[in-house]
Amino acid sequence: MPTIEEGMSWFKQNFASAIRHDAAGTPFTVDMLTAVAVQETFSIWGKMFKSQPVSKILELCVGDTLDAPNRSAFPINKAALLAVPSGGQMFTIARQALVALGPFDPIMHGVAQNHPDKFCHGYGIFQYDIQFFKADPAYFLQRKWVDFSATLGKAVSELTAAQQRAHLSGKTSLTDMEMAAVAIAYNHGSFSPAKGLKQGFFDGHKFYGENFFDFLQRAKKIPEAPVMPPPVIAAVGAQAGAAPV
Repeated sequence: MPTIEEGMSWFKQNFASAIRHDAAGTPFTVDMLTAVAVQETFSIWGKMFKSQPVSKILELCVGDTLDAPNRSAFPINKAALLAVPSGGQMFTIARQALVALGPFDPIMHGVAQNHPDKFCHGYGIFQYDIQFFKADPAYFLQRKWVDFSATLGKAVSELTAAQQRAHLSGKTSLTDMEMAAVAIAYNHGSFSPAKGLKQGFFDGHKFYGENFFDFLQRAKKIPEAPVMPPPVIAAVGAQAGAAPV
């Protein structure tokens, strides 16, 4: 599997310009969004960014099939999803997403093959959970996660809300630790200053906050693709050899 640094370089080459544009006016930097993307879905796109086109990778950035008793958020299982308006349509989309990921992920392939009621809960390279389906059905039903601009817009919106929950509202720039606080609130729903980086999802070795902070430091060492100046176009008169006036 390629290294995380190689993945960060690929991510910046493809998305840094869009992030600079779409996140303008926010304190969320290219490095921060790179770290979030690596933390959330590198386990998916890290396996394929050297072999698949960007559009395919964005489509396949789905995951998380845990249901009850290992999931308490809506929908806890297929029946819960089918019980809400457009739930049947969403199940079909969510199930197809799982099946499509199978050829690139042996574990997901096994889940799809052996569990017909399983479906994906997380969508997009920054991950947006299906628990928000009832409030924001269009994002899921229209498969907006395959459009980077749409999934980035959703991430910026969610990070802005997380910034408020981390009690950092109004700040136009963030320190690395403050970025970690926002990221923790993005993942965990809240941030406790007393716990520092040891908050959020625990992967068996590190907490979400610890992993994010590490990824942020590594992202800062990866150069962004240069912003190319617009081409200089000679005046029509000069091109035609006209005498200066």
